[in-house]
Amino acid sequence: MSKKLLHGRRLARSSGHRKALRRNLVTDLLNYEQITTTQAKAEEVRGLAEKMITLGKKGGLPARRQALSVIFDEKVSAKVFDELATRYAERVGGYTRITKLGQRQGDGAPMVQLELVK
Repeated sequence: MSKKLLHGRRLARSSGHRKALRRNLVTDLLNYEQITTTQAKAEEVRGLAEKMITLGKKGGLPARRQALSVIFDEKVSAKVFDELATRYAERVGGYTRITKLGQRQGDGAPMVQLELVK
């Protein structure tokens, strides 16, 4: 008897809370170009952020609408399509970098810095 494979982490949250967390983290990453968070959250958000930049490189109205379904702020979405798409035009993938920072003081969670490569 096989078990159904789960895609992604649960992060000790309900599905709606998890979706909102991912959207918030992606929006902040694309806006500020670097965020400090736990390793599990960063690994979850990394793929979604790369997809948003790839949509920015595609351009067009359908891609903009798909990006706005994930990114909360319209200004950040415009930044993805105007600034980040031109910055990564020649790059095929790998727009983000995860750098380990050590453990958080309170609970020992592994902290990382997730940033867009220059």
